Amino acid sequence: MNRLLIPIAILVLVGGGLGAWFLLGPRSVGITFRTEKATRGELLATVSATGTLEPEDVVDVGAQVAGSIKGFGTGTDGKPIDYGSPVGPDTVLAHIDDALYAAKVAQSKALLESARQRAEQAKAKVDQAKAKVEQAKANTLRAQADQKQAIARDAQSTREWNRVRPLGSTLAVTQSDYDVAQSNFETNRAGLAVADAAIAQARAAETDAVAAVADAVAAAADAAAAVNTAQAVLRQDQVNLGYCTIRSPVQGTILDRRVTLGQTVQAAFNTPSLFLIAKDLRRMKVWASVNEADVSQVRIGQPVRFSVDAYPNESFPGTVGRIRLNATNTQNVVVYTVEVLTDNDSGKLLPYMTANLNFEVDRRTDALLVPNAALRYKPSPQATAGGGGRGKEAEREKAGHGVVWVEENGKAKAVPVKLGLTDGNQTEVLGGELQPGAALIVGEVRAAGAPADAANPFAPPRFGAGKKQQ
Repeated sequence: MNRLLIPIAILVLVGGGLGAWFLLGPRSVGITFRTEKATRGELLATVSATGTLEPEDVVDVGAQVAGSIKGFGTGTDGKPIDYGSPVGPDTVLAHIDDALYAAKVAQSKALLESARQRAEQAKAKVDQAKAKVEQAKANTLRAQADQKQAIARDAQSTREWNRVRPLGSTLAVTQSDYDVAQSNFETNRAGLAVADAAIAQARAAETDAVAAVADAVAAAADAAAAVNTAQAVLRQDQVNLGYCTIRSPVQGTILDRRVTLGQTVQAAFNTPSLFLIAKDLRRMKVWASVNEADVSQVRIGQPVRFSVDAYPNESFPGTVGRIRLNATNTQNVVVYTVEVLTDNDSGKLLPYMTANLNFEVDRRTDALLVPNAALRYKPSPQATAGGGGRGKEAEREKAGHGVVWVEENGKAKAVPVKLGLTDGNQTEVLGGELQPGAALIVGEVRAAGAPADAANPFAPPRFGAGKKQQ
């Protein structure tokens, strides 16, 4: 009889131990769950980036002449030009020593006056040459008239000679008349040759006079060109003299004064920068650095919220104005610069502040939301019913799907869900059996001294489990 009671007692003990292990599960090893509720609310998906605040329009004022800074002008506030000075169009910013440039202007004025005098002399010579042409033309006309008279006299004397010459041997005319007729004939014939030569000479003189006019006109043109050159040199020297006074081209605020009194600026090879002027600090822009993986979610006109370290509890609105295409590659990381426009009527935003931006990608209202920690939770084998871990539920986690876990009878139970938008902390649930208010497991808490992996007390020990570590 006693021999029968011993096996019965052993069976009772073994059965009780197995029942307690299966019924109590993780409770027997001290596991409790940390949970957060699924809620309904608004979800805003954003792309984060950092950037630098810049004035919307900046003018770099330089010097176009070399020289030393002799003084600074006065801003519209009545104070000497310095950092932060307000300026208007044509406000004098600085003066460069202009002694050399003023002397150059005086020299150019003298050269211009000399060129003008030479031009007047050349013009007078043109007038003289033209007068000589008119005189030569008159001489030609007079020679032509003399030629006509010579022709007439030659014709008369020729007729007379032709009448007297046959009568010379007949004594019909006296010898004196014969000699007079012959002399007149020869004289008038020679006079005709002289008249012809005079016409040729007059015409040659007229040609020379016309050529002299052309030479005088060319000389006058050269003199006029010299005047124009001298005027151009004077204008250039006057412009350079004007450059000695540095003026503001726009209305704005001095962001940077890069020269000091007495400093020499050199403009031989490039234009030195003297002042940096922001046109309107009420309009600012942020140059944001956006990773290539996120730039596809950024678009023109997209709303943006950003903060600066100076006002950590305040958020400023903005909109995307431009996406620059000239990306930078640093250590194989491609980054695009995105310009975000923002108003600065309050004047709180200052140039070159660091901004932390959130580009609003998408928004959901009244969405069922689960914490991302619940989607990342992976239960331990002893925390699930049957000790199978996530089992087949893990296979359901693919694009657009996930698994959350809820507590049921002290165990973790998988609930498959279809996922939507996320903001990095919470994710939208688009489908599944999850209900608002459900307590979702986000972690496990083990009692002090509880083993990390509860084992079957009646299972044989694993190989090496009983060895003492050396």
